[in-house]
Amino acid sequence: MATFISHSPAETEALGETLGHAARRGWVIALMGGLGAGKTRMVRGVARGLEIPARVHSPSFTLVNEYDGGRLKLFHLDLFRLETRAQIFSAGLHGFLQPDGVAVIEWAERLGAGDQDPGPEGKWISVAIEILGESERKIVYDDFGA
Repeated sequence: MATFISHSPAETEALGETLGHAARRGWVIALMGGLGAGKTRMVRGVARGLEIPARVHSPSFTLVNEYDGGRLKLFHLDLFRLETRAQIFSAGLHGFLQPDGVAVIEWAERLGAGDQDPGPEGKWISVAIEILGESERKIVYDDFGA
């Protein structure tokens, strides 16, 4: 596990960009943290690291946004509106745990234990974001080999 203290949204995005550069097909990036912690900022950075030209926005109402045009396809999931594993599975989101590209999941703690198997080609990266102050965030993440 590594820890990074971000002092601005730009620094949070920069860490996401580093993660996006390192990402490989089949990776699942599990983002955890409260409202306003910077999860979507992190996803914007991942998209930039994957060289995706589209503007990234939260899929809170659609559950999944897909982005093409980069080095790998990006699947951006937001589980905020789903409270149970049963709701997540009935929404058909379980298939994104073995993506043909990279999946980034906001509110990944709602998946629960046992779902951290993205398959033989994949890798599960946990990222926990804690609000320390107005613009400071403590980001604890699995080593992703960057």
